Amino acid sequence: MFDLFTSPASQREFYGDDAPGWVVDSRCELRVGGVWEIAFGPSPDELYRHRHVFEAIERPRRLLLATTETRLDGSTLAFSTEFTFAPRDGATLMTMVQWGFPSDELRDGHGRGLPHAFDRLARAL
Repeated sequence: MFDLFTSPASQREFYGDDAPGWVVDSRCELRVGGVWEIAFGPSPDELYRHRHVFEAIERPRRLLLATTETRLDGSTLAFSTEFTFAPRDGATLMTMVQWGFPSDELRDGHGRGLPHAFDRLARAL
């Protein structure tokens, strides 16, 4: 699962949407200190940008990233993101934990899209 998640196709799927015109541009250098940059949104003129810097890569069980999100209004939000992968009942349990949000409102708002991202990833796998 680790290698599938870190593949370019899965990275694009995680940020994808079935809406017509939806854009996902994902570029990744999978190494400690490397950068995974994603631009995604409803059109080329309306793109959110996530810049993840890999702080730890423990194949096949863990990724730790320093994340900076740039929103449509140009504001930025910095936080940490950790993905873990654990065997469970013949499959893999993938967990995502994020921390460092400056407010509960920003944390909760950011989390609203995650179920969609995990659903798309599961469908693709």
